[in-house]
Amino acid sequence: MLQPTTRPLADHHDVVVLDLDGVVYIGGAAVPQAVETLGAVQATGVRLAFITNNASRTPEEVAVHLQRIGVPARPEDVVTSAQAAARLLEGMVPPGSRVYLIGGEGLATALRERGLEPVTTDDPAPAAVVQGYGPEMPWKQVVLGAILVRSGLPWVASNTDMTIPIPAGIGPGNGALVELVSRFAQRQPVVAGKPSEPLFTETRLRLRTRRPLMVGDRLDTDIGGARAAQWPSLLVMTGVTDAQTLASAPPSQRPDFISADLRGLQAVHGVTHRDAQGWHLGGWRSHITPDGLVRLDGSGGIDDWWRCLATAAWSHLDLTRRPADVTGCVPPPDRLSP
Repeated sequence: MLQPTTRPLADHHDVVVLDLDGVVYIGGAAVPQAVETLGAVQATGVRLAFITNNASRTPEEVAVHLQRIGVPARPEDVVTSAQAAARLLEGMVPPGSRVYLIGGEGLATALRERGLEPVTTDDPAPAAVVQGYGPEMPWKQVVLGAILVRSGLPWVASNTDMTIPIPAGIGPGNGALVELVSRFAQRQPVVAGKPSEPLFTETRLRLRTRRPLMVGDRLDTDIGGARAAQWPSLLVMTGVTDAQTLASAPPSQRPDFISADLRGLQAVHGVTHRDAQGWHLGGWRSHITPDGLVRLDGSGGIDDWWRCLATAAWSHLDLTRRPADVTGCVPPPDRLSP
């Protein structure tokens, strides 16, 4: 269940590690409250870091994007799944090896950083294959890589995200192409990105953090990966997770903290208490009806509303093995949020 804090959440950690899309920005625009909040957190001496499963961009490109929307970021504050994939490959093949690239410049740069040579030909034979999102790569590059994977070469995928947000909407992500290669080659890759542990290990090594906090908007990758890595996590409700998804979260994907947006980093977090009437926090009461509906009554801040909903829903799920129905649960206006 959710955890309390005795002072603002960020103060308990030496590095706040943030997912990007849906947390810091959506497309080309900053998420509301993100710029002001992150600037204030950084001013307290807590380091900000940014991790992403997207292997197509270099840390320098990600940092420039963040700077353009007003978020303080340097290239060394950015850790990508491409970097985690390159470190994995470094342990699989001899130094200086050729690695066949199914992907873009982000992966190529990460390989060179580890002393490996990215190639898109099979002559001379490469020692391994790495695969990541590369929107500009030609189809023949995928075909040759799939043949090499089928031959049995070590194969690392930057991530297996099935979707990716693009200006036109939600498009197929790297995971869709990894699945295609996997079906052809009849094998599975080693995965570097969230929720797998290598990206969390890469982040810890680069930032030398001892008390990290993972902040994300996705239960399966951000929160599930943090829990597997034994990192505390904050779920923000500015991205893909809605009330029903939150209510259906298994224990392996439940965050330690919830807030409506990044302002939760500067808030003291309370937890619900239970009595015969339900779960109570900050003026809200949540309870479960006999037919499995979550009901919320009262008034107060939006963060406590989400915490009451989650606690009631998770208790119901653990007891009955069935997700509670949150139909009709509408968050209050966020002007009441701490």
